Amino acid sequence: MRTSDFDNIISASDRLILIDFYASWCGACKAIDPTLDRVALALSDIVTMLRIDTVSNSNREIVERYNIVSVPTLILFRQGETLWRNSGIIAYDKLCNTIRRHNFKFYR
Repeated sequence: MRTSDFDNIISASDRLILIDFYASWCGACKAIDPTLDRVALALSDIVTMLRIDTVSNSNREIVERYNIVSVPTLILFRQGETLWRNSGIIAYDKLCNTIRRHNFKFYR
């Protein structure tokens, strides 16, 4: 993904944007995929999800900018601002609650 496209995606909307930084060889990334799919379905009205392959050369600048040193790493953005970050596997309920909490804070 071009860096300018990424920047436009994370900054152009009032919606929450959840970025999943992953690698195809990563077992933990594969393990969290079903959780991310469930979250995307359950919270489609408040969050947009995007996956970034950390191995792809086209993503190198983005990976370096956000200092992605382990995968999976999830980063939640709103209007270009990093709201939350997590490396490693996270439970479905905890991730949903985190997203809802940040959405609630914005609209209060």
